[in-house]
Amino acid sequence: MLDRHSRRLLRHLQNDPEISVAELANRAGMTPATAARRLKKMSTLGVLKGQHAVINWKALGYSVEVSLRFTLDKTAPRAFDEFLAEARKVPEVIEIQTFLGRVDVRLSVISRDISHYQTIYRDRILTLPHIADIEALMHVASIKTSEALPI
Repeated sequence: MLDRHSRRLLRHLQNDPEISVAELANRAGMTPATAARRLKKMSTLGVLKGQHAVINWKALGYSVEVSLRFTLDKTAPRAFDEFLAEARKVPEVIEIQTFLGRVDVRLSVISRDISHYQTIYRDRILTLPHIADIEALMHVASIKTSEALPI
């Protein structure tokens, strides 16, 4: 799908996402106009989904992360849709994933401390619809976090 020149652009962009197009082109061995055209084409094709700021929520005072695994009551026809719609409304939920298997949904929840988490859990999480079972896993450490691909 991508030639070696486009893959080279992506490798450099992954390593330094704040790089200017001119410097990216220089590192990739092409003109800025060519690099810009290739980046635009990759955006149009959906290869590049955009750029965003990565905020260190721990630096903002959120020191607790809990992974909650849910099994939903699938006897309700709209259980998934209703659960997901309500889970999206919880500001402390920073990630929602769905699965096939015993676990249906996983939420990553952040809080300032355990007391704050307990409030979120009681007031927001336990009120989500169609919950059959919940398993909570307290996050201890991130060993590897990367969205970089072996391009």
